[in-house]
This record gives sequence, structure tokens and C-alpha cells, in this order.
Amino acid sequence: MDLKDIKAIIDLMRKNALSEFELERQDFKIKLKRGVTGPAIPAEEAPLPAYPAPLPPAGAAGLPAATTPAAPPAPAAPPPLEIKSPMIGTFYRAPSPDAANYVEIETEVNPETVVCLIEAMKVMNEIKAEAKGVVIEILVENAKPVEFGQPLFRIRPT
Repeated sequence: MDLKDIKAIIDLMRKNALSEFELERQDFKIKLKRGVTGPAIPAEEAPLPAYPAPLPPAGAAGLPAATTPAAPPAPAAPPPLEIKSPMIGTFYRAPSPDAANYVEIETEVNPETVVCLIEAMKVMNEIKAEAKGVVIEILVENAKPVEFGQPLFRIRPT
């Protein structure tokens, strides 16, 4: 299965509002999920949304007709940044099989921090974070192939 086939599956998922797709053939397995940002929670364990109780009408039950303005909402945290693969190759988390990984979850990185290697045509290419932040997610398994533009890590900017 090549990238064109995977993109076709993603398009079908969008057109048919599918949130999950899984395919397994001999030595190949692919599982795609849409709109999942964290660990899956079974429906029976998912928290129910909390809705505030309705307010009584102004002037009812001795309440004053005027209300005080609400405080402005706190600024939202910046969205996570993705470190993407600049090439097609094989992803490695460490410089050698017996060495420690370059980064782990919660590792602080800066633009010059090497986060992984990608082997392409027998050449090991160091991939740098290119941003300042904290690693919050590692998206690729060690020694697996990656595509150009594929997200490798997510970092929380600092």
C-alpha cells in the first residue's frame, strides 16, 4: 500500500464521516483514527458535559435587573507544534541500538536539539526540533518507515 492509497482511504473516511478505519493484510496493518486527541475513552466511561443551571429572569425573586459583566476568558494555551519528517526514510529514536533515545516525553527541547535520526539512502540525517518547547507525544515507532511531511513528535511551545 502506498501513500496514494492511504490518502484515498482518508478521503473516503471524510466523505462518509467515518472516525476509524482498520485494514490488515498478511504482513501489513494500518489503523486510522480521526478527531482523536488523547487516549480513547469508552462511551460508558466518558464524562457527561456539565451545563450550568438556567438563571431566573431579571427582577424575579428579588434579584436586581442589572448584572455585572463577566470577566474576560483566560487566553487559550497555544496549540501543540508538530515536528515533521523532512524526507522519506527510516525513523530512529537513538544514535545506535544500544544508546539512549535522543528525547522522551517531557523532554525540554530548543531549536538546535536533535530529536531523532532518519536514514535515507544509507545516510543518517539528524532531525532537530526547530522550536522551543516540551515533547508531549512521540508519534512514530523506532525503526519504522516515515514519509515526507509525516508528523514525528508533538511539542508544547514554551
